[in-house]
Amino acid sequence: MREDFLHYLWIYKKFDISNLLTAQGEPLVIVNGGQYLQQAGPDFFNAQIIIDNQKWAGNIEIHIKSSDWYLHQHELDDNYNNVILHVVWDNDVPIYRKDNTEIPVLQLKEYVALEELHKYNSLLTPKSWIFCENQLPQVDALVVSIWQQRLFFERLERKSIPIQEFLLQSNNDWEAVLFWMLAKNFGLNTNGDIFLNLAQSLPFSVIRKEAVDVMYLEALLFGQGNLLHSNLEDHYAKELLSWYDYIALKYKISKPILAPIQFFKHRPDNFPTIRLAQLGMLYHKQHNLFTALIELNDLPQIYKLFGISVSDYWQSHYNFDKLSPAKNKPLTKSFIDLLIINTIIPLQFAYAQSQGKDITEELINLITQIAPEQNNIISKFHSFGLCSENALHTQALLQLKNEYCNPKRCLNCAIGLELLKKI
Repeated sequence: MREDFLHYLWIYKKFDISNLLTAQGEPLVIVNGGQYLQQAGPDFFNAQIIIDNQKWAGNIEIHIKSSDWYLHQHELDDNYNNVILHVVWDNDVPIYRKDNTEIPVLQLKEYVALEELHKYNSLLTPKSWIFCENQLPQVDALVVSIWQQRLFFERLERKSIPIQEFLLQSNNDWEAVLFWMLAKNFGLNTNGDIFLNLAQSLPFSVIRKEAVDVMYLEALLFGQGNLLHSNLEDHYAKELLSWYDYIALKYKISKPILAPIQFFKHRPDNFPTIRLAQLGMLYHKQHNLFTALIELNDLPQIYKLFGISVSDYWQSHYNFDKLSPAKNKPLTKSFIDLLIINTIIPLQFAYAQSQGKDITEELINLITQIAPEQNNIISKFHSFGLCSENALHTQALLQLKNEYCNPKRCLNCAIGLELLKKI
């Protein structure tokens, strides 16, 4: 039994909804099952239900067991204060709100037909993920190693395409291109494109000039990101807004039309406010960052270069107007590794190409010092015996899965060709 199956049951109402009772014995009517956003917080938002003739509006959380509520520490998260119904397969313990009232529970297993369970078990019958999954251990290690290096550089070639486009847009300003790429990666998957558009809306010459004070950079970044508003009460926020208005007028900067910056689904240390504050501090501390990085392949030196935190204000805040316990918020090693993989190495590769230089060995030396990435694709290859010792291996496996396995290009793959020889 998996939680996503329960989500499926709830979304499509694949259970008898005619005579529902809560685990507490009260009649339950589902008016609106809520929105399934698949983000941090409760599973379904803005639901409406009727319990014992009392209408409730709020959120719905789904678990295999009701005790998973405590396993996931929802009792410590204010996002779950508005849960009006706890939907579970097995109601093993009662769950209480902060005011000691018990959260109503619907135990789904009492209302799901055996036919739905049979369909589910059939769906989970093991299927082929890639054609050669059972033969991977038979492939010679040397063949795999050589192929992984090739795949890694194929992936770099693909990553260099947007860099060439950025160079055209910036009139070959490599420092500006680095700033744009860093901004995108500081935004992570959720806010990456928004941060990129934000960065591109600021002439990099302005970033250079205003880097003398981190407050000026924060004013620019938060202002362009529509995070500064006149209704903010915090003195620092008001000061940033004042500086932003002045700098924007001084350089005739227009505010871009951006999608709203997303906080949802992020842990506090990954809040976009913190990432923008770190980006501002980086450019305050490190002038001419491109020059410092472009030929640097010593990993400890790169960590040192990115060894920055946030300004005093953000050490005690995650958002404006909300004080939090003071905490240093540096760039973590794992985050810097992502910047190296997705920004620094692709930029070094593209720059070397533009200069007619071959830095293959230098890039291999750098990428193999970085710990392997963790994601579902890497884990799946690992389960079939293809393990990763460093980030070169994981980057290669991502390229393999996306560009060879998914489109079934086995005859263009060194592993596929090697296996064909053994048949």
